Amino acid sequence: MTIKDVTNVLFIKDKSVLLGLKKRGFGTNKYNGFGGKLKPGETIEQAAIREAIEESGLTPLEYEKYAIIDFPDSYPLRMHVYVCTKWAGEPKESDEMIPKWFAFDQVPYDHMWEDDAHWLSLVLGGKKIRASFTFEHSSDFDGTAMNHVTHQAIIEVNHLD
Repeated sequence: MTIKDVTNVLFIKDKSVLLGLKKRGFGTNKYNGFGGKLKPGETIEQAAIREAIEESGLTPLEYEKYAIIDFPDSYPLRMHVYVCTKWAGEPKESDEMIPKWFAFDQVPYDHMWEDDAHWLSLVLGGKKIRASFTFEHSSDFDGTAMNHVTHQAIIEVNHLD
């Protein structure tokens, strides 16, 4: 199984995070950061910026990688999570996402991927992490089924890459 790199950008200001409600594709009807797959020839960072612009209408200016998350035995993905603290533009709805700001203490974990409840607060709190999550069903090909975390491992790190 080939592992695909994907990106996830979290826009943060004033103890709030911008999340997008997924309108179509993998993870429909779940809130998430803004990101997706790399195009041929793109670096992970280039893909993160492109996807953030396409999905949120915001152009990241100051950002840093805060997490690398693997999903062995569940989804063949390695997610690179960036935190963006300065950007150009205003959030706008795209074909794929509806952006909405949430205070850190009001993040809608019950409308997100189950693994988010385990790692997102660490990243929002300024921690850099490497993590791994296994979900109970490996047959959830479109990311819309109720799929529970059966194993997790999270470690704080000083730097990524």
